[in-house]
Amino acid sequence: MAAPDNSDLASGPKPEVIYRCKKCRRIVASQEHVVTHERGEGQKSFKWRKRSSDPWEMDKEPPECSSIFVEPMKWMETVQEGCVGEKLQCIGCKARLGSFNWAGMQCNCGTWVNPAFQLHKNRIDECHI
Repeated sequence: MAAPDNSDLASGPKPEVIYRCKKCRRIVASQEHVVTHERGEGQKSFKWRKRSSDPWEMDKEPPECSSIFVEPMKWMETVQEGCVGEKLQCIGCKARLGSFNWAGMQCNCGTWVNPAFQLHKNRIDECHI
């Protein structure tokens, strides 16, 4: 008799990647919640005051995104309170994970994401299942 196939389970497909708070390890998002965006043009996309003073920096390829953008979720207390823009804190340990703004934010790669619910990669762990 053959072993049962895991794809037939009623629980449905599980996310391949989950994101956890680095401080308390609480799950804050999964791959299905991530909002993808195309990489921008880097320094060329920023206002002149936010650009690097190095002229050679303008010609470099945009850096890898330092954040992920997700859909609004129930654990985001400040979103539930009706704020337009605020910091996002872990519901478990209150560590700052990122920020949000309904009007949008600019990623470090230069692309605008609207609305923006940004989680900083240095504040979360990416776990592959």
